[in-house]
Amino acid sequence: MKKITNKHVLGITMVIIDSLFFSLMSLFVRLSGNVPTMEKTFFRNLIAAVIALIALSRTEEKFKIKKGSVPSLLARSIAGGLGMICNFWAIDHIALADANILNKLSPFFAIIASIFILKEIPNRLEIFTVVIAFCGALFIVKPTAGLASLPALVGLLGGLGAGIAYTFVRKLGNQGERGPVIVAFFSVFTCLMVLPFMLMDFQPLSIKQLLCLLGAGGAAAVGQFTVTAAYKFAPAKEISVFDYSQLLFASIWGLLFFGEIPDGWSVIGYVIIIGMAIVKWYYNVYVQKDQ
Repeated sequence: MKKITNKHVLGITMVIIDSLFFSLMSLFVRLSGNVPTMEKTFFRNLIAAVIALIALSRTEEKFKIKKGSVPSLLARSIAGGLGMICNFWAIDHIALADANILNKLSPFFAIIASIFILKEIPNRLEIFTVVIAFCGALFIVKPTAGLASLPALVGLLGGLGAGIAYTFVRKLGNQGERGPVIVAFFSVFTCLMVLPFMLMDFQPLSIKQLLCLLGAGGAAAVGQFTVTAAYKFAPAKEISVFDYSQLLFASIWGLLFFGEIPDGWSVIGYVIIIGMAIVKWYYNVYVQKDQ
């Protein structure tokens, strides 16, 4: 059996803190009100871009990109940017907890994306968890609800975009590309990608809306740095399951700020998706290492 060390405890703590801040990002996005989605996406990434560029400027290699990384950086940024737009739009149209858990399907989408991007063939357990997790998503999306299910479907697409993006991040990591370069490239690219659309539908911000969007960017930046620190203490496959604590935080914010109480079908979906994440985590940490 895998022994839990102090480093694992630190890593788990950091992942939970990261989940808290990413749930705060979702809260601030919703609290900013009727700001166009492209504008929300721009300001969220602007803060991250500034922080990442400052961090890069203080490194020895500065802004140097590893040879051969640009195609994967572009693919990661396009997939991640589109996924973020879908996620932010969903946050404004469905319960905060629903939007968060649909985005947390990204690890399962990553298993599928890895087949084509990394040429990794999933084992039977991984295929099983993907199928069951997507069955759980049906309880949240509720496809029989007609147009009412559209925001949830968009949220699901957000999870798809994030899953593809994370797979390209893994590929870049395998190629030796630096983490700050990946974060900076994504943040700057996404700002430029949404800028024309934002300008076409620009809405002047009130002080409250500006503070909320700056809060979303700041919370996301803290979450990004915290999760990076977490995986220095322990491998992702051993502690990433605790990232689902974001659902708990999102449920609390949804109840306190918007009076949202997930319906019974959504709760069933939450249990199934988190259950599959736990099964996958247990297999990776305990079963696989004992074989």
